Amino acid sequence: MSSYVPAIVTVLFACLQTTAVNGLLLCHCDICPGNRCETDGMCFTTTSLMPNGVKMHSYRCLNKENYFPPEKPKACEAHYNRCCNFSFCNFHLAPPLLPPNPLSEKNSSQSMEPSTDVMMIVLYVVVALGLMTVAVVAAMWLRKRNKMSLPLHGCAEDSIDAPDHPILGGVSLRDMIEMTTSGSGSGLPLLVQRSIARQIQLVEIIGKGRFGEVWRGRWRGENVAVKIFSSREERSWFREAEIYQTVMLRHENILGFIAADNKDNGTWTQLWLVTDYHENGSLFDYLSRSTVEIAGMIRMALSIATGLAHLHMEIVGTQGQCKPAIAHRDLKSKNILVKLNGTCAIGDLGLAVRHDVATDTVDIPLNNRVGTKRYMAPEVLEEAININHFDSFKRADVYALGLIFWEIARRCNVGGIHDEYQLPFYDMVPSDPTIEEMRKVVCIDRQRPSIPNRWQSIEAVCLSLQVLHSMSKVMKECWYHNAAARLTALRIKKTLANLGASEDLKLRL
Repeated sequence: MSSYVPAIVTVLFACLQTTAVNGLLLCHCDICPGNRCETDGMCFTTTSLMPNGVKMHSYRCLNKENYFPPEKPKACEAHYNRCCNFSFCNFHLAPPLLPPNPLSEKNSSQSMEPSTDVMMIVLYVVVALGLMTVAVVAAMWLRKRNKMSLPLHGCAEDSIDAPDHPILGGVSLRDMIEMTTSGSGSGLPLLVQRSIARQIQLVEIIGKGRFGEVWRGRWRGENVAVKIFSSREERSWFREAEIYQTVMLRHENILGFIAADNKDNGTWTQLWLVTDYHENGSLFDYLSRSTVEIAGMIRMALSIATGLAHLHMEIVGTQGQCKPAIAHRDLKSKNILVKLNGTCAIGDLGLAVRHDVATDTVDIPLNNRVGTKRYMAPEVLEEAININHFDSFKRADVYALGLIFWEIARRCNVGGIHDEYQLPFYDMVPSDPTIEEMRKVVCIDRQRPSIPNRWQSIEAVCLSLQVLHSMSKVMKECWYHNAAARLTALRIKKTLANLGASEDLKLRL
């Protein structure tokens, strides 16, 4: 044990001596555009052993916000990692995969008497580590004393694929996210993400899309969703992971992000995005097989509006952090997940754009994907949207939100009466419409999904029909042809909250 202490002290001393040039370091990065990244923290290199026996080096940036713990990053302590603090210093770093042989170190140092100063440093380090261990154990015991711990069986532990496994301990995903992000940060540290991703066991495929596949996976007995991108969709994978890790994005109505990793098996590269798993599937799947009661309709619609309002809102934190306003750009029922409690979470942020307040610009991603034609707003179909004005993207999201509300309302069961599930404009365009077909229906003919007569009765005596009438009004105010006349997501959220606040509905929500 004592032979490792000088190495630990050396690494800690190197990490504490971090300095920045003009506030940022440039680091070599093997997954970033231009093979470089900027950081306010340190550059690092890590080594892992692939299943075919080949050693692989990964080069990244370690931002200060991802220090875990903040005062002494564990990422810099592991023998297979190296941290350094000047630009491109990690380019030639190649940390060994295995720790040095303690016996050989002991033999080579038998003739060397440790000095008093070294002994004091060792003593301080041992005491500090002991105090930290006691504090962490006490905090976790207080957090979990009234809860049952999740079982840790049911998932293979792969110590070769996940060399940084020891930094995870025995905590659950929720515990790790709460401890490292306080529930609203920018995601888990990169090395923790990598360790989680490499311990996941894929169980079954649950969906396919133009990006690749979605699997249900298991991590230490917990279900997770794994979105596997094809190698040609690397830009989409990188963009979605980047958006999900925006500061203060985490919200109960936004799909919970866990990890991102690129896995190279020597033949091809798999790009993984790991998120929370919701067994009800997408809103599209749920509505296709199930109806909802009036309270369930309000609960779903309100949760989606709440999630969209959080995306659209700029939030300034107490510690100088700022969540930029974000527009989704591909909102549809297939990109919304249904939770067990009947609320929803918005996912698939690969096309999202962020607003930079300082420069009043929009960071439009450089990829070839476009939104879903069926849900495109009139100004998008006509290519008349002002891409330099961020509010234009928010208004296009609200148009799509109105169509989603229509899908939910059709499946609302009132007195045993409901409509079969259909996509918006199902009776006006083919199953896979072209831009021209959608433009004719939406822009030229100015058609919108038909509202059943029973929703529009102002004199309806049934509470449920009164609620459906109010919902139909909200839909129409979402899909106005004039984008500036549409409601904001925040206004929709407040309207639906008031709609569900009646005494009769309170009992059901």
